[in-house]
Amino acid sequence: MATLGTIALTLADWAKRVDPDGKVDKDLADLNGNTSAFRMSEDTAFLEAMNQEMADTLFYGNTDVDPEKFLGLAPRFNDLDAENGGQIVSASGAGSDNTSIWIVSWSDQTCHLTFPKGSKAGLTHTNMGEVTLEDAAGGRYQGYRSHYQWKVGLVLRDWRFVSRIANIDVSALATAGASGYSGPDLVNLMIDGINRLENTRRGKIALYCNKTVKTALDKIAANKANVNLTIETVGGKPQTQFWGYPIRRCDSILNTEAVVS
Repeated sequence: MATLGTIALTLADWAKRVDPDGKVDKDLADLNGNTSAFRMSEDTAFLEAMNQEMADTLFYGNTDVDPEKFLGLAPRFNDLDAENGGQIVSASGAGSDNTSIWIVSWSDQTCHLTFPKGSKAGLTHTNMGEVTLEDAAGGRYQGYRSHYQWKVGLVLRDWRFVSRIANIDVSALATAGASGYSGPDLVNLMIDGINRLENTRRGKIALYCNKTVKTALDKIAANKANVNLTIETVGGKPQTQFWGYPIRRCDSILNTEAVVS
């Protein structure tokens, strides 16, 4: 199933949402001596905000709530009794402090992102040039404005190539890797999750979790007695892997998920 949505922000508008004084003042930009470089430097924060919104949508996008976006993974894998409920592994957590590990096999035949043909990954930038802006007190001043738009969608061609380890009790992970740890058995849960995939030889498999789970996995991997989790050097940096599959940190994955039942 494919869904296409738009993540669009005008930088001046985004600045107003996060910081009423965050607009790019023309005088300030011109004083820098290199207006274009200064504007790009200021734009970096907004591009990061778009990246975060994209990641949020990838996991939690709900077209019933935000029809202009696309349907993410969580709404597709949120019912143990659904047709694809067998792709969900429950870690038996309760309450409202749960999180998930996602295992995705990426390929054009399984699960992938899509964007308009001929675009630069769906991202477009429009330089609105010099415009009249308004500060928090209603005063007007001259500034520069940029508009970014990201048209991107998620295609889930075969749900058998995605699995979710849900109901991981966040509070129970505090002592992971220590002697006497009695929290969720993340290693066995990931074994279950990977084996829920229809075929591990199709697509490029990666695991996704937030920093809380990643920290717990790193501590477990640091225990040399563990042979399933390893810390490899990739591009000169340490990377935790499970059975050779990379574990990627994505902090858009919440620690406040409701129980999946």
